[in-house]
Amino acid sequence: MQQAAGLEELGREIAVASVFLDRAEEQISRRIIGQKEVIRRVFIALLANGHILLEGVPGLAKTLIVRTFASAMNLQFQRIQFTPDMLPADLVGTMVYNPKDMEFLPRQGPLFANVILADEINRSPAKVQSALLEAMQEKQVTIGSSTFSLPDPFMVLATQNPIEHEGTYLLPEAQIDRFMMKVIVDYPAYEEELEIMQQAAASGIMPEVRAVVEAGDIVRARRLIDRIYVDPRVQRYIVDLVVATRNPDRYGLASLAAMIEYGASPRASIFLLLAAKAHAFLQHRAYITPEDVKAIAYETLRHRIIPGYEAEADNIKTDDFVREILQHVKVP
Repeated sequence: MQQAAGLEELGREIAVASVFLDRAEEQISRRIIGQKEVIRRVFIALLANGHILLEGVPGLAKTLIVRTFASAMNLQFQRIQFTPDMLPADLVGTMVYNPKDMEFLPRQGPLFANVILADEINRSPAKVQSALLEAMQEKQVTIGSSTFSLPDPFMVLATQNPIEHEGTYLLPEAQIDRFMMKVIVDYPAYEEELEIMQQAAASGIMPEVRAVVEAGDIVRARRLIDRIYVDPRVQRYIVDLVVATRNPDRYGLASLAAMIEYGASPRASIFLLLAAKAHAFLQHRAYITPEDVKAIAYETLRHRIIPGYEAEADNIKTDDFVREILQHVKVP
C-alpha cells in the first residue's frame, strides 16, 4: 500500500517534470516532418545518458534532426565530419606552444560540446575511433598528459550510410557496443514527403526553432528516472531477452543457435533497463512494464548480435533474430 502511494506520488512528479519534453518535441516538429520515433529515441538516449548510431541513406534529414534537437534542448552542438585523413587531434584537441610563456597549453577540440554529430563515423581510421571510444565510455579525453572532463550532458549521435562502402572502415565491435541504440532512419511516408516538398518549395527558409529547455530540466528528469520502479519479474525478463541472444537453445530457439555467432554482452542488459525506464518516463509512468522493454528492444539489441555465416548466406538480419526472441521468451 505504501509502495503504491509512493509510485502515485512519483507519477505526479514525472508528469510535471516531463512537460519540457513536450515543449521540445513541439519545437522540433516545426522543422522536422515525420520521424517521430527517431526523435523519441534521441530523447531516450539523452535521458538515459547514452549514445545513438543513426543508420540511413543520404537525404533523410539525419543531420537536421540532430541539429534541431540540440537547438530545442538548448544544448551546445558540434558537427564533426569524419574523413579518412582525420587525426585524433582533430577530434579532442592538441597541445599548442605559447612562445610568451614558453610552455605548451591544451587547445580543446570540437568534441567539447553537449551534442556531437559524428557524421559518417565509419569513414575515420582506427586511431580516431579509439579517441572517440574513450570520450563515449569515460566522458573524458586525454590531450598530451592531461585529462579533461567533457560537458554534462554529453552524447554522441553518429551517422553511417548503409549502402556506401568505398573509403569506409568497419566500426570496432567494442565501439559499436558503446552505443546504447542503433536507430534505423527510414524513408518518410507518402503524405509526409509531400509536405516536406511543399514546405521546401514554399520559401526555402527553415522555420525557426526556439530553445525551450533549461539546464536543470534534464538533471531533474534523470533523477526521477533513477527512482522509477522496476519489478523483479521485469528485471528477469530483460536478462532473459539478452541471454536468449547467447543461448537460444535455453528458450526453445534451437534454430537460432547456428545462426548467431556472438550474442549481446551484459552491457545490453544495462542499456535495455535504462532505456526502458526512460521510455516509461516519456509515457509519464513511475514504473516500467514489459511493453517498455519491447518498445526499445530492436534498437538496443540489433547491433549487438553478430550473425554467423549461415545467417549471412540466407540474408537473415539481426532484426529477425530479435523478433523471434521477443515471440518466444515468456512475458511476465
